[in-house]
Amino acid sequence: MSQTHNMTDYNATYKEFKLEVPEYFNFSGDVIDKWAEDPNKLAMWWVDDAGNEVKKTFRDISNASKRLANVLKSNGVKQGDVILVILPRNIEWWETFTACIRMGALNSPGTTQLTAKDLEFRANKAEAVCIITNNDIAAKFDTVAENCPNVKTKIVITEPRDGWLFYTDEVAKASDQFETAKTKSDDHCIVYFTSGTTGFPKMALHTHASYPIGHQITGKFWLDLKPDDLHWNISDTGWAKAAWSSFFGPWNCGSAQFIHHTDRFDPKKTLELLAKYPVTTMCGAPTIYRMLVLQDLSVYKFPTLRHCVGAGEPLNPEIIDVWKKATGCTIRDGYGQTETVLLCGSFPCIEPRFGSMGKPSPTIDLHVIDENGNILPPNTEGDIAIRVKPNRPVGLFKEYWKEPERTASVYRGDWYLTGDRAYMDKDGYFWFVGRADDVILTSGYRIGPFEVESALIEHPAVAESAVVSSPDETRGEVVKAFVILAPGYTASDELAKEIQEHVKKVTAPYKYPRKIDFVTVLPKTVSGKIRRIELRQAEWGKK
Repeated sequence: MSQTHNMTDYNATYKEFKLEVPEYFNFSGDVIDKWAEDPNKLAMWWVDDAGNEVKKTFRDISNASKRLANVLKSNGVKQGDVILVILPRNIEWWETFTACIRMGALNSPGTTQLTAKDLEFRANKAEAVCIITNNDIAAKFDTVAENCPNVKTKIVITEPRDGWLFYTDEVAKASDQFETAKTKSDDHCIVYFTSGTTGFPKMALHTHASYPIGHQITGKFWLDLKPDDLHWNISDTGWAKAAWSSFFGPWNCGSAQFIHHTDRFDPKKTLELLAKYPVTTMCGAPTIYRMLVLQDLSVYKFPTLRHCVGAGEPLNPEIIDVWKKATGCTIRDGYGQTETVLLCGSFPCIEPRFGSMGKPSPTIDLHVIDENGNILPPNTEGDIAIRVKPNRPVGLFKEYWKEPERTASVYRGDWYLTGDRAYMDKDGYFWFVGRADDVILTSGYRIGPFEVESALIEHPAVAESAVVSSPDETRGEVVKAFVILAPGYTASDELAKEIQEHVKKVTAPYKYPRKIDFVTVLPKTVSGKIRRIELRQAEWGKK
């Protein structure tokens, strides 16, 4: 493994690096097929819980995607049509993603945790003409299919099903000759459903060039990938993180991906695989690292692991510390959204500051602004925003599809608003405070839930926590913590008091949780982010 990083001087790279967007671009034709020119170049090393192992080259992926594109075309799917792709980490997910791009159809990925009602909502809102999924989801879809008249083509993987085309048979019969669609850079490519704090999910629309090309930043500079790497992204395929780190990021760089197909996250199994296979780089949500460090890490060796990143929410310094002692790798944070590529990161060449999101990505003009769109001085909290005028950055979504008002609502003058709040220190590092709507205001103080959660996790009894505001007669609102206990601890009033005292010592005393609930689970999004909104609404509903 070469140890030289893709970025060695942050300031020089930030100043000089540019992304060129051609008039026409198609990731499948222009990137995957380029790597496929070498018939032996590994694209994927796939394993499942039953001990099955499959290796696929870029040529395998390219050919399979051409066959699938022919199947779709012969079933009436056209360039510009929407396909719902609801698959777990089966190889077919990667083949389908590649085929959709190749033929210029819009891929709308979703998690396998969607309900029949969700499927119906998505199929109709996106006017999807096709769904590709597995038997479990197909059974759910069959209960609402009659309410989704646009969906003419239904394809199921793994085993045949009545009324559905069987993926394996159809692809085997199809030709592997397919002319890649001539997609214009601003043609529609991917549509993600993303939940806001209110209303139904909105559709974040990405185009053929901006998003895949923008993810060169993600793959090259943050994941630090090279063609000889084996990269493991532990992410659900229904989340935009999979496009970041399981598709565009690594394959832009020609890296192979390690994929573990499983229906549940098992920290022990994850560590065993990490020790057994030659994985060089790893990406996971903070929740995953929090679960990994609860295991006895001293019994494993990770001889090939050289670089680890976390994303989805800030990572607690204590976790970073334990992981570094065990693996030699500092988990480097990265920040972005379903609507964007990597906006900010702790790049390998910059000194990590634990708890910080790092520095702005090359090509992204990122700032903390006030309500009038003015850039705030260092150490002043405000809205995280991207400058979009006069030049819109590569990698930013096109719009919330079919909802111009919603699209307009995220702009303020020359800025796109991420909806998150942060401050920037004098050295240019960004520090996350919270979602614009998660910040707790108590007795005139503003408290970001993350600071309190970070203090809580340093207590040995706390495995995981979520902090929200709770109504209080005297203070308006107070800090409340929902705590999952580590193995071997039992909930009690004494333990609650001990944890409160601990937080007072670790962080500013006014931030301590005045209320603690011991719980066994926390509500989470598919991607593993804690749904504080759910806890907060329950608190305020109880008032």
